[in-house]
Amino acid sequence: MIPRLIDEIPVLAVAALFARGRTRIEGAEELRVKETDRLRAMACELARMGGDVTERRDGLIIEGTGKLHSAECLTYADHRVAMALTVAGMASEGVCLDDRGCVAISFPGFFEIMEGCRA
Repeated sequence: MIPRLIDEIPVLAVAALFARGRTRIEGAEELRVKETDRLRAMACELARMGGDVTERRDGLIIEGTGKLHSAECLTYADHRVAMALTVAGMASEGVCLDDRGCVAISFPGFFEIMEGCRA
């Protein structure tokens, strides 16, 4: 199943932070050779926001804490990382991204739609 979800893993990692218990993502080593090493990027940036994320050779272990704090985060010029961190920011106290422009690669109207989601 992981190969079919490979592009969704970054945002699934964010969702796992708000789930109860421990989430293990395994068999996702392909994420290391995308636009950036997405496993390392998500582990580092979610930890910067206060998430309990452990990087493994082929995935991540995520403890659902239900809370994140605001942080300045790196996108690594990766559109999937940028979008996942935006979702994390909306579910927490906010996020400041170093490069929003990379999202235009796959979803040019992403930030406008996300802004519209704020009730």
